[in-house]
Amino acid sequence: MGKVHGSLARAGKVRGQTPKVAKQDKKKKPRGRAHKRLQHNRRFVTAGNLSDPCLNYWLIQHLFVGCL
Repeated sequence: MGKVHGSLARAGKVRGQTPKVAKQDKKKKPRGRAHKRLQHNRRFVTAGNLSDPCLNYWLIQHLFVGCL
């Protein structure tokens, strides 16, 4: 076993001090076809408005070379 930095008596000190917060109810994520639809929309449909001008320049130079 490797060398230990500090004593193991203090292990878990911060986690033990933090107050317990109950988990909140979350909305269920779509599964199957609906999840694939969400992925497609996130990656391709709404990705048209790229705000970084340098990224747009790179995309034009590398991806659309034969199209222009």
